[in-house]
Amino acid sequence: MGEKTILKDRFAGKFIVLDGPDGCGKTTQSELLTKWLENGGVKTASFRDPGGTAVGEQIRQILLNPENTAMSERTELLLYMAARAQLWKEEISPALETGKCVVLDRWLSSTCAYQGYAGGLGIKNVIKLANDCLERVWPDLTIVLDIDLDVSTGRLSSTPDRMEQKGKTYHTKVRDGFLELAKGREDFAIVNVSAGIKAVSKKVIEVVNKKF
Repeated sequence: MGEKTILKDRFAGKFIVLDGPDGCGKTTQSELLTKWLENGGVKTASFRDPGGTAVGEQIRQILLNPENTAMSERTELLLYMAARAQLWKEEISPALETGKCVVLDRWLSSTCAYQGYAGGLGIKNVIKLANDCLERVWPDLTIVLDIDLDVSTGRLSSTPDRMEQKGKTYHTKVRDGFLELAKGREDFAIVNVSAGIKAVSKKVIEVVNKKF
């Protein structure tokens, strides 16, 4: 049995999420992981959350628009869940059903860290709502890309979106929220991103290989 066949069998129908604070490099690492899987013969589908559908992209624009300063944490929570439910029905579920490996840029873990922990709504309350709203709450593996706040701030755009504008105290809590959520969970892994892009990618691949 060839290496590509082995990889295909191991990752068929798996759901992998890369998550972490703003500026951690999850979009880049999601792309690199997808490329590695595809090079190994794995049928792969990759999406971003919120987004990935016409409805989800419109919700994303509302959530990240800096002009929407009056938006509350509860409104954020509900909008993220709505985009997520649409993405699951329209894209993720069909991809998994056909045996594809799904790689996702953010998922429920983000809402737990941002609105639940940093926003004060409570991680348990976010998970409770997710259980009511989503057909599937947790992926097979969530990789949290951990980064120092000073480093991540330097990576952000010169025109930050509404979430990125929330300030140092808020984003410090976001990072703490991710670490708190991952404690003691076998379906979570933490990867420090202080090394270069290639080194981090290598570590991410090591993590998924070990998990599956």
